Amino acid sequence: MQRAEAEAWRARVRGCLLGGAIGDALGGPVEFEDSRSILAKHPELVRTFVDGGPGRPPGTITDDTQMTLFTAEGLIRAGVRTDRGLGFTVAVVQHAYDRWLDTQTLPGPSGERDGWLQREQWLYARRAPGNTCLNALTEARKGGDRIPQFGAAAVNDSKGCGGVMRVAPFGLLPAVYPTEWVFDAAADAAGYTHGHPTGKLAAGTLAVIIHELCAGAGLDEALTRAISVLVQHDGHDETSAALTFARHLAATAPANPVTVERLGGGWIAEEALAIAVYAALAYPEPGQFLDAVALAVTHSGDSDSTGAICGNLLGTLHGETALPAELVFTVEGRPVILQLADDFALEFTQRDRLHGDWGPYTEWTTRYPGW
Repeated sequence: MQRAEAEAWRARVRGCLLGGAIGDALGGPVEFEDSRSILAKHPELVRTFVDGGPGRPPGTITDDTQMTLFTAEGLIRAGVRTDRGLGFTVAVVQHAYDRWLDTQTLPGPSGERDGWLQREQWLYARRAPGNTCLNALTEARKGGDRIPQFGAAAVNDSKGCGGVMRVAPFGLLPAVYPTEWVFDAAADAAGYTHGHPTGKLAAGTLAVIIHELCAGAGLDEALTRAISVLVQHDGHDETSAALTFARHLAATAPANPVTVERLGGGWIAEEALAIAVYAALAYPEPGQFLDAVALAVTHSGDSDSTGAICGNLLGTLHGETALPAELVFTVEGRPVILQLADDFALEFTQRDRLHGDWGPYTEWTTRYPGW
């Protein structure tokens, strides 16, 4: 990349990860409330961080951001792995999810894992993690304390949103990674926990939208491109129909929670993606980020996931400077989120200066082991 292009892309990477965390933290405290109850307390929609109960002060992120961070770390480690001449191996991301599972089952770092992210104590907090993710990864361990072999798909028929809500980092990969490959890789990563075709195809579609946004496309153009890739896959009907309806509502219906709930509750993959896309299309301008994520979380459904995905989309589209300062300032884990975003950008733009001739013996590859 040229310098200006690399700077713009880095701003999108930071905007995506931090924007997703903001949407997640906005939606987390209202995830299990109905829209009437939410609107009674927040008549202007949920526009500020609110208390989520014991141990969850305003600005607290959930499992959505946790898993997204481990996705990003896994992709960095997959990049490092290419030093071995093995190519870019998506299964390394399943290893990252195995480390995330430790954060949900152990009180703190065990000292038996490598890399730096799993040593962050604040990530060892259960924030209503999805049962499908927990069960699929536990089953992949085959009774042990870690997954013995990475890359196998989950054996279930779930299309819950736990696959799509974490795959945004796949879309952030530079343009050298072809669009169709990005789709398939994100779908495979979702398939490590969610076996239904819709759960995987919705994830692939989100990744392509973000990939196109990183290339400079507008939101509507990126959505068109993503749908054109989606419809080439068997079983696309649920996802393509949901996105077509979201686009229709954004053009014809008022931007309010009633319209959001016409798209469903967001508990399943295609609905979560459609709600996030609808909210982003309803408020696509840089100064409307908060309007969009507030709309995305104010409904009787999976508010943290729809908020996180919407934040991923608009954070990518506009870059980090479009994010509301008062939310950036107080969202949980900001230093780690931004450090990981910057490391992601470094790995995929300046890896030759980080890996060098020393291969696995550098400080960088101690931080990000290639497996």
